[in-house]
Parts: sequence; C-alpha cells; structure tokens
Amino acid sequence: MRCVHSREAIVLSRGARWVAAAMTAVCLVLLQGAGAPNGGLLFARPLQPDAAEAVVPGRVGTWNICNPCGSGNDFGRATEIATYAPQLIALQEACVRDVERIRRYLEEVYGLTYRVEYGTVLRNWNRCGGLPWRPGGYGQAILSGAPMTDRVSVEYPVGGSEDRGYLAVTTLVDGRPVRVFNTHLAERRQGEVRAGQIEVLAAEVARHDRAIVLGDFNAVPHAPELAPMWALAPDTDPGCRPSTTDADADAGADADACTTTTDWDSTFDYVFLRGITPGTDHVRPSPYSDHHLLYTDLNRGRGVSGRR
Repeated sequence: MRCVHSREAIVLSRGARWVAAAMTAVCLVLLQGAGAPNGGLLFARPLQPDAAEAVVPGRVGTWNICNPCGSGNDFGRATEIATYAPQLIALQEACVRDVERIRRYLEEVYGLTYRVEYGTVLRNWNRCGGLPWRPGGYGQAILSGAPMTDRVSVEYPVGGSEDRGYLAVTTLVDGRPVRVFNTHLAERRQGEVRAGQIEVLAAEVARHDRAIVLGDFNAVPHAPELAPMWALAPDTDPGCRPSTTDADADAGADADACTTTTDWDSTFDYVFLRGITPGTDHVRPSPYSDHHLLYTDLNRGRGVSGRR
C-alpha cells in the first residue's frame, strides 16, 4: 500500500473525504509506529457527510478541549474541528504539543491549513507531559485560517487555584479587522477571583470598537462577575443574557434560554461580540471533551436566531 500524502488528496468530493482521512490515518500509524503520540488514529470516526469542504469564512468558535480527558484524543479533536472548519477557533486547556498535533492532522489528513498563536500561562509536566525539567506549555491557543498580528498574552494577577489568563490577536474575520480574545477564567467556585479577572479583560476589550471575546468563563449567564462583559459585548445568542428588566423577561432574554455548553448542563462558554452583528450559532457536544464545541457564523443569517 502506498501512503499518499494528503496534499495529493485534498481535491476530493465530499463523499470521498472520509476515505482519504481513514487511509491517511492508517498511513500515519504505519509511519510513526506503535509509539506514535496518538494511538487511537485507526479508530477515528470519519467526517459527517455534511462536513465543511474547507475553512468557512466568518465562522468563529470556542472549545475547552479538556485536560485531562485521557490520552490519544488529538486526532478526534482534529476531526471535530474539521467537521465544522471554523475560520478561527479558540482553544482552552490546551497543551502546546497537543495543539501542534491537532494542527498537523487538520492539514495532513483534512487539508485544512491553520496558523496558531499560544497564550501559555504555565508549564506543567502532569498536564502536558515532557521531561520533568522541560514540561509542556499549557493555556490558551487560537487557530486561524487568516494571518494573526499583534499577539498579546496576559496572565491574570490572581489566577485562583491555577494560573489563568487571556490571549489576544488581531486578524480578519468576515473580511474586516477585529481584535480577538481567548480566555479561561478561574474555576466554578471562585467567583470573586473571576470578578477580578473580568475587570482586567473588560478594560482591554473596551479599547476596541470591534472585538470578539471567546472562551470558558466558568460562570453561568446571571453570575454577577459577568456583568462587565454583558455591558460591553452581548453573547452571540440574543436569547441568552441575564434578565435585567421586565421587558427582557417578556422577550425571553433569560439565562434559562441559553443552550448548555457542558456535560453537566451549565452554560460556561461564550462568544461575546462587540461592534459585530451576530448570525446563526451552534453548540455541538463532543465525546472528546466535557465542554461542547460552540461556533457562530457571523456572515450568515443576519437576523435573530438562537443556538441550534
């Protein structure tokens, strides 16, 4: 069997893509041997028949990929991303080595080329492996089909039980420049810590007329610490925001209207938009993380639409 590099197989009909993916996965295992970093390649499921053919312009997403959620998930995570192929996706709980493998599978198996920027907040051997004296980087990452500039990585002054921060870049989304933020806030029971982190984040977001703020906020919509974000940038789902007035409640704008984004039925993940008109948005559960993949099509369906 000849292992054909995926660059030779990129131009394929939709019905044949899963065959190419499976064959490439087998080839990668054969070439890398039993010690390959992702031993589950042979068992990776194919893309859905309606999967995106290429990176979708104007589609942005966020996904806490879960660490630790077991080893050998990088090809599965790449398959999830390839299915929806957002132009830009923010990853949290991301190890640099894992993201590099995900990015490689996206290109070599699915023909999707992404640039990457990292916002490492700690180096941890237990989290990300590596040698004890050279542990892997852990934090945020942004994958983008368009070039990114002006990268800034900020660690919050108080991280809570673990260091936390945000990563910011400037890129083109839907053909226009925008400042993009990716953050992961302190754990669920640390509301006071998150309040301080959001103050830091909101002050920077406020400097930009057009901004997309993505991430795992570890807070439900009506949590008081989220108020500064709601004041700056509504979530992409118009029915998902705290009810502050009777009119809001009558219109159905309530935290109960939010689609949950975690396996424990909480809404923790958001796409906040500042100066940008929302389109349709979607929440997709995944077997590879305890958070769902959330993405929004900014250049489609300019009218009001809830999550699907």
